[in-house]
Amino acid sequence: MEDLNASGFLEIGSINGLRNSSLPEIRNSSLNPSFQWSTSHKVLPPCRQFWKAGDYSAVDATQPTSKTYQNRMRVHPKFLHSNATSHKWAFSAIAELLDNAVDEACNGATSVIIDKIANFGGSHALLIQDDGGGMDPESIRHCMSFGFSNKQSNSSIGQYGNGFKTSTMRLGPDVLVFSRGCKERSLTQSVGILSYTFLRQTGCDDVLVPMVDYNFNPLTRGFVRMIRHSDKHFRDNLSALLRWSPFSKEEELLNQFNHIKGCGTRIIVFNLWQNDNGDPELDFDTNEKDILISGTPKAMHNSRFAKDLNEGHIGNRFHYSLRAYASILYLRLPENFKIFLRGHLVDPHYIAEDLLYKQCIKYKPQVAGTIESEEIGTVIGFLNGAPHLDIHGFNIYHRCRLIMPFWRVVHKCRGVVGVLQVDCLKPTHDKQDFEKSDIFHKLENRLKDMALEYWKYHCHLVGYIAFKVSSSKELPAGYRLYNQETFESVQEAKRRKCAQDVEEADVSQPQSRFTRLTCILANGGESSQAVLPENENNGENIYATEALKLQSVTSGNAPAHKNKPQIQIQHGKRDRNQAFITMVQRREQLTQQCMELEKSVEELTHKEQELRSELEVVRLVYDDLCAELKYTGKMDRL
Repeated sequence: MEDLNASGFLEIGSINGLRNSSLPEIRNSSLNPSFQWSTSHKVLPPCRQFWKAGDYSAVDATQPTSKTYQNRMRVHPKFLHSNATSHKWAFSAIAELLDNAVDEACNGATSVIIDKIANFGGSHALLIQDDGGGMDPESIRHCMSFGFSNKQSNSSIGQYGNGFKTSTMRLGPDVLVFSRGCKERSLTQSVGILSYTFLRQTGCDDVLVPMVDYNFNPLTRGFVRMIRHSDKHFRDNLSALLRWSPFSKEEELLNQFNHIKGCGTRIIVFNLWQNDNGDPELDFDTNEKDILISGTPKAMHNSRFAKDLNEGHIGNRFHYSLRAYASILYLRLPENFKIFLRGHLVDPHYIAEDLLYKQCIKYKPQVAGTIESEEIGTVIGFLNGAPHLDIHGFNIYHRCRLIMPFWRVVHKCRGVVGVLQVDCLKPTHDKQDFEKSDIFHKLENRLKDMALEYWKYHCHLVGYIAFKVSSSKELPAGYRLYNQETFESVQEAKRRKCAQDVEEADVSQPQSRFTRLTCILANGGESSQAVLPENENNGENIYATEALKLQSVTSGNAPAHKNKPQIQIQHGKRDRNQAFITMVQRREQLTQQCMELEKSVEELTHKEQELRSELEVVRLVYDDLCAELKYTGKMDRL
């Protein structure tokens, strides 16, 4: 048995009978009724606003503190509140409890349930329950203490031994924990309450945790009380549990274990905090399948398309919808593990699948020229819906858990979103940020450059003005251009320019026209200011020879034999000139055909108008005949 101090409280921070003075302690209360609080202590009214709940004064205890031969650190109840202020957002506190459930997958957990319990102590309570391995009496005491964590796996999310206290106290001042576990073939049940209301109302100057345990009796096939210290110690703790919880009998308390099939843990946070308007911080009523932050913006059904698109996107909804946040919270869940919110399965939402024109860019962070971690792969692209979506930033995961959602490293690059996992950085206690190390700052700078580079070379794909990139050599490492459409459009423009240049050439000057066409063809269809040299001697001889040939044929005289070699040399030029003449003739034929088709269209349009007029006349005659027929029928009946 461990020693009781003079105040009648049992310390649970002992290991092998020795007090651990290096750790902050939360003591398990025996609640000795002989202990009398100071009559000068004033009972404070309950405070339901989280950010105002830290103001109270502790009572001056009339009993001396424990007499030990070692100095120990004591934890004032105010620390529970100040420690919980690390969570500025209620959903980050719920995510901590989800992390504990996901970490239980290694102990056989397959699901976690998030729900409300209606009329629990007069108001709604938050329920989080998993079917993992549960906790034995020692483990649940470590859970209620600071700094105890046996999660050593590289895949475990929790590591500080502080998440349960900060998260539950951020959501509400009181939390009940029911856990059934099996250790060394011994099946046990434990119940504990961490109540800020109890500590505040009684003016405690130390953190006290009423807790009771039960073990399974194979003979009676039921659970019996586990007397760890004394029967009186058990009764005092049970009395405190029943007094500061909504249960009035031990049987009602134990009935909560009926909801746990096999092993597992059931956490109930009650007396949930309220906002400054007096409304519950968590809204269970607006959406029966979700838990919302109070003051959720109403859906604007008559607003513009872009506004509706932005408000309905998960990049904005996760701020106030727990279902949206839980769907992106994990990059990859353990196999066969599921999250149930308000009785409905939470479908994982993978942000990378929402991206268009995706790129995968790899980066190795270095500090002082030394590579500090493995290669980090970042998937980056435009959100489906850009450029109408005013959402951008990087989603950074640590051990598959989202730490920084849509982190805006730059204040532009609209629609550019990235997803990456960084295990070389250490998250802060609330798991909403990273420690500001040298690697973090280098990663931040790299992500800034990455976002700006991606925007520069891909913004034209979603409708923005394109930056000019003359060649792929200018692209940063890891990039590739989506230039198939751009290439085809450029080639089409070149072909149109080529045809225009041909049409504008002077037919009366075949030499100039032919020279320009040759230049166009040599440039791959692209018009250029450069022209072939026309005043060289070789050029003059070519066209002079062609002129002599034409002249001799016209007069009927054969050309001189000495001119034959020159004529034979010019066969290639003559053939291309002939091809050009054929092209012009073909153009005239096509123009004539277009004119004939246009004339046919005019004739058909005129005929259509005539037929419509005739149809209208026929309809009028038909209506008259129908009216006459109807009148004739009435006369026959008479």
